[in-house]
Amino acid sequence: MFLFYFDFYGREKELEELNKLYTKNGFKFVVIYGRRRVGKSSLIQKFINEDEKPHISFIALEQNDKQNLEGFSEAVLSKYDSAKNYLASFASLDKALDYIINQAKKERLVLFIDEFPYLANSNSSISSLFQKYVDTKFKGTNITFVLCGSSMSFMENQVLGAKSPLYGRRDMQFRIEPFNYYDSSKFFASWNNVDKAFAYAVTGGIPQYLNKLKEYDNIADGIKNSFLKKNGALYEEPRNLLMQELREPSVYNAIIRAIANGASKLNDIAMKAGEDGKKVSKYLIALISLHLVKKELPIIGGQERNAIYKLSDNMFRFWYRFVLDNNTNIEAGLFDYIYDNKIIPEFSHYMGGIFKDICVQYMIRQNRLMQLPIIFDNIGRWWGNNPIEKRQEEIDLIAMSGNSAIFGECKWTDNVSLDTLNVLKRRAELFKKFDKKYFYIFAKGSFSESLQEAAAKDDYVHLVTLNDIYK
Repeated sequence: MFLFYFDFYGREKELEELNKLYTKNGFKFVVIYGRRRVGKSSLIQKFINEDEKPHISFIALEQNDKQNLEGFSEAVLSKYDSAKNYLASFASLDKALDYIINQAKKERLVLFIDEFPYLANSNSSISSLFQKYVDTKFKGTNITFVLCGSSMSFMENQVLGAKSPLYGRRDMQFRIEPFNYYDSSKFFASWNNVDKAFAYAVTGGIPQYLNKLKEYDNIADGIKNSFLKKNGALYEEPRNLLMQELREPSVYNAIIRAIANGASKLNDIAMKAGEDGKKVSKYLIALISLHLVKKELPIIGGQERNAIYKLSDNMFRFWYRFVLDNNTNIEAGLFDYIYDNKIIPEFSHYMGGIFKDICVQYMIRQNRLMQLPIIFDNIGRWWGNNPIEKRQEEIDLIAMSGNSAIFGECKWTDNVSLDTLNVLKRRAELFKKFDKKYFYIFAKGSFSESLQEAAAKDDYVHLVTLNDIYK
C-alpha cells in the first residue's frame, strides 16, 4: 500500500482519464510507459491515493522468476492478510491471480504491476498468461489491471506491438512524456523566469530531476549541488541510465557526446565519435527508440540527405556538454570554479537551442488556446539552400495552415534589433505558396526601439519576451 505523500504537478488529463475509466463497471486493462524518472509510478500513486482505492501494487525487480513470484505473493497477501496465517507464497502466478479474482469478486480493485519488462524477462510466457486472464478470467470483475514499464522499446514492441499476445486488448494507454517548459516551471514558484528556463534546460522536464533542483533557492545552487559534486543526485545519472538500458555504453557514450558538442549530421557524428558510419547509424536507431535522440527533417521539402540528429533529453545534453568533460575538477571539489568558468561563459550559447524548443512549445500551447492569428496544423524548423543567394539558410520555426504561415526567430538575448525581423522576412520570401505570412520574434529580454516601432505599425508582426512565454 502506498502510504507516503509527495508534491504532484501536472498530469491532470491522465488522472482524469484514469478516474473516469475506474468508475466504469467491468474489467479494465491499462498500459502506462515512459522513460525512467518521468513520473509513471507517481501518477499511479496519486491515482490510487486520491480516493484510497483498494489496490495491489507490485514492483518487479531484475531477478529470477521465483523471486519475483515471492514478491508478488507478498504484495497480494499484504492486501488480503488473513491468508498470511497459512500461506507464505503462492505456488505459481496463476494461483495468485486466481486468488485475487476470488477475493475481489465485485470489488473495484486496482492491480498495478510496475516495471513489467523485468517480470517478463524472468518469465518468457508471462505475456501469454496475462492474455489468457485478460480474455477470460478477468472478465466479469471490476479489476483495473495496470501494466507499467520504463523500457520504451519493450513496452512498444512486446506489449503494444502487433506481435505481442496482449496486442489490441488494452482499454487505455499512456506514454508519459517529460513536462514541457511551462509545467516544469510550476516546481519553482519563487524563481525568476530565466532560472525557470535554465531548470528546464538542464532537466528536460523530468519530474525527479525537477524535484532535486527544487530543493535549492536558485538554479546556480541547484546545478552545483546536483551535477557538480561527487555525491550529487545527478552526477552519475546518464551513465547509470545507459548501463541499465544498453549493452555497449562506451560506444553510445561517444555518439551522445559527439551530438552534445555540436555534431548533427551522420558523417560528423561518426567522425567525432571515432566510429564507422554504418555502425553509428545502427546505434542511433537504438538511441531514438530510447527517446534519447531524435531525427529531424526540415518541415518543408525535407529529404533524407538533410536529416540531422539532436539529443531529445536536455539532461543528457547538459551532462555530456558540461559535466563529463569536467569530471577531474568535479572529483577535486571545484564546483564553484566549474560553474563560474566553464558553464556560465557557454550557457547563453547552450540556451540558444533550448530556447527554440521552448518557443515551439509556447506556440503549441497558444495554438491550443486559439491565441494565434491562425490555427496551425504543423510546426517545426526549416533549413536548406537559398537558390537566389546560393547559401544555406535557417528559420527557427514555421507554423503552417493551408496558405497561411507563421515564421519565427528565437533569440536568447536582449535588445533584439530590427535587422532580425528584416532577415526573417527575407527568408520567408523563399516560400511563395503562403499568401498570408505572420512574423514572431522571440527574445529572452527586450527589443530595440526601432523593432518595437515596426511591430506597432504592422499587425502581422508579433514580439514575444520570456516573461510573455511564462504567463
